[in-house]
Amino acid sequence: MSFTAKDVQDLRERTGVGMMDCKKALTASDGDFEKAIEFLREKGLAAAEKKAGRIAAEGMVYAAVSEESGIGAIVEVNSETDFVARNESFQSFVSDIAGVVSSENPKDLDALGACKYPGSDLTVSEMLREKVLTIGENIQIRRFMRYAEPVNVAYIHMGGRIGVLVNIEVSDNLKGNAAVYELGKDICMQIAAMRPSYLYREDVPKAEVDKEREILKVQAMNEGKPAAVAEKIVLGRINKFFEEVCLNDQAYVKENKITVGKHVSEVAKELGGSIKLKAFTRFERGEGIEKRSDNFAAEIANMVK
Repeated sequence: MSFTAKDVQDLRERTGVGMMDCKKALTASDGDFEKAIEFLREKGLAAAEKKAGRIAAEGMVYAAVSEESGIGAIVEVNSETDFVARNESFQSFVSDIAGVVSSENPKDLDALGACKYPGSDLTVSEMLREKVLTIGENIQIRRFMRYAEPVNVAYIHMGGRIGVLVNIEVSDNLKGNAAVYELGKDICMQIAAMRPSYLYREDVPKAEVDKEREILKVQAMNEGKPAAVAEKIVLGRINKFFEEVCLNDQAYVKENKITVGKHVSEVAKELGGSIKLKAFTRFERGEGIEKRSDNFAAEIANMVK
């Protein structure tokens, strides 16, 4: 029995499974629609895809640095409930994903999904599907970042609610220095607490700075200041803006009389070498995801009405 592209589309709409899997199912069942559905159910694909439509805003962020290579990786993997995020199987899966990011250096989520999952013949995408079926919730690998050189420090806050990865450049005489590692940990905690958006002033897009200047000028003129005076006030207030959004300019949380940049310089001087913050990534679990307004208890109650 033959089938058409419309049959593939209809099967996709009926099951929620991807187009290629629907085509394989129809091919395997000689175009028989019901047999194709049965085929997908046996493979577990239909059940997994149905769960994939549900909101996953919980889960965990995990960050780690490889002891062998020194490569740092940070990932966010989401689940539907915090209960699943505390599951050892889920946590092990997230840790393994970070390991794949570290060792394979995928360019994006699609490439990550195609990587081989550790200790298995499955790909990461296939193992993800297995976890969805086993755990019974929608699970999604949301994002990741990887730093290879030169020194990386990772930090996880509140059991995976926030993760931070910091990339630091140091002179050769400071590589492997415990004090550099401690500095990195302190910087990670600073980032976790103070949520900087950028590392240095020059990293802030010009359009964002111009917009901030415009807002500050309007604020000053609304306070009754003449335009010429307002311009001078903006110069002072824009520095406050940089102090809030740029890590290097933030007040150091352990000694707020100096900036983070000044503290890094002082530590480098004490150790007799050079230290420069190169990059950082801060992930907070579920940030930017619209969480479901109901809960599973209400969902079950609605089902039995």
